[in-house]
Amino acid sequence: MNRNKQNEGMRYPSIDQLIAKSPSKYKLVIAVAERAKEIEKTKKTYLEKTQNKKSIGIALEEIYHDKIVIKSREDNEKTN
Repeated sequence: MNRNKQNEGMRYPSIDQLIAKSPSKYKLVIAVAERAKEIEKTKKTYLEKTQNKKSIGIALEEIYHDKIVIKSREDNEKTN
């Protein structure tokens, strides 16, 4: 394996920064997957410029920049 390719992967935003924006890491995974599917389908994002090219990375960036907010169940119940 090429040494340069070895370290490629998710670098921005960091996982620690993302987990801080979600009530749980599981909700984060679900929200990112759902948003990535939507990006693939519509080809539209909430950001003008992104560092990532793939839909998963773009979804993560949107969460990091607070374009998408992940709510807890309690937050959802308060708004209803």
